[in-house]
Amino acid sequence: MTNTTLTGSEKHYPRVLSIAGSDSGGGAGIQADLKTFSALGCYGMTAITAITAQNTQGVRAIHGVPPDILQAQIEAVVEDIGVDAVKIGMLHSPEVVRVVAQAIRRYGLQQVVLDPVMVATSGDRLIAAETVQVLVQELFPLATVITPNLDEAELLLGHPIDGIAALEPAARELQALGAPSVLLKGGHLQGADVVDVLLEKNQPTQRLASQRIASRNVHGTGCTLSSAIAAHLALGLDLATAVARARAYILRAIAAGADVHTGHGHGPLNHGYAPMAMQTLSAP
Repeated sequence: MTNTTLTGSEKHYPRVLSIAGSDSGGGAGIQADLKTFSALGCYGMTAITAITAQNTQGVRAIHGVPPDILQAQIEAVVEDIGVDAVKIGMLHSPEVVRVVAQAIRRYGLQQVVLDPVMVATSGDRLIAAETVQVLVQELFPLATVITPNLDEAELLLGHPIDGIAALEPAARELQALGAPSVLLKGGHLQGADVVDVLLEKNQPTQRLASQRIASRNVHGTGCTLSSAIAAHLALGLDLATAVARARAYILRAIAAGADVHTGHGHGPLNHGYAPMAMQTLSAP
């Protein structure tokens, strides 16, 4: 937890900072993150990395926020309010990656969930090729956990991941790139069940399976899952429990929004299907 103003007698909300891009359609990015934080009883804050023009059908344009403005956003939040957990999403350039890495090191930010956003649900690529290497070198070692989906993992590893049996070896390859823990999401594989693999350092591999929910409203699932993990870490849960709780939340959010029509493409989840009251924590 990072805060320079709290004393042991004071209470505060669980504070989660999203460093990510804005989705004008409201289904993914910081909009999905803030909805998730609120639904799980946390206080959400943002440092916006990019502004996108997008809707349920795809991304029309991306405008990157200057690195110095991103840095100022992070500094303003951390130095005044404090941060219990961080969710990192869309980082579109090497300069932006370096600003985020420097901030994590400077402020000693903990509980960092890195969602290496590279491809949107619509298939639009959201990250420049030269950024990938910098992301791995600078941020993987600073993250508590990375949460790539199948497409992102294949892009990072440079080879296909064919079938459920290949998930654990791929997670180990990703961990070898420098990430302490890996949640590799297998939702893009075919089958009646969705299988994810959680690989923590010095822990047995966990295979997390759930029945696939039939829905085209899956825009922002990756953003929502990573922000839900960060929220549960901010609430004080260990990583394995935070992942399990986050998966339960997102499955219910998908089911609750499965039959709702929003736009003409991939619609959003129902983030607010059962919102929690804002929680409070005591300073150590």
